[in-house]
Amino acid sequence: MTETKYFTEDGLLKLRNEVDELIRVERPAISKQIAEARDKGDLSENAEYDAAKEAQGLLELKIAKLQEVIRSARIIDESKMDVSKVLILSKVKIKNLSNGAEMNYTLVPENEANLKDRKLSVSSPIAKGLLGKKAGDMVEIEIPAGKIKFQIVEVTR
Repeated sequence: MTETKYFTEDGLLKLRNEVDELIRVERPAISKQIAEARDKGDLSENAEYDAAKEAQGLLELKIAKLQEVIRSARIIDESKMDVSKVLILSKVKIKNLSNGAEMNYTLVPENEANLKDRKLSVSSPIAKGLLGKKAGDMVEIEIPAGKIKFQIVEVTR
């Protein structure tokens, strides 16, 4: 049984577009490489052919895995979520109580995390420490560098 993965609508669309790109562009390119290598003669001693066939196998495996993820994907319905607590898709403003630094993050499904865009995976230590809390709450979160105390300044959608 496959594990259900949760996505935003945008995240699932990106995944579908990636699979479409692999099928429409990458698959024909590898087929072309195999045909060109086959035209060069003896397949038993043809390294180009072997490499192209291996690349084809890896591509097909990747496509199959991504299609399985899409089949088991569920879109998160924000309209049914409590806006007063930190949950997935919450925008959270937190203050580091040791240095006063304020940070803004959006908690997203693991496969959509991107620290550069301030999108924090709900399975990260900081997000796990924030989940279920409300604005004004103080939390102590264990991270690889040690324990840090934060105050939740604001929770929005």
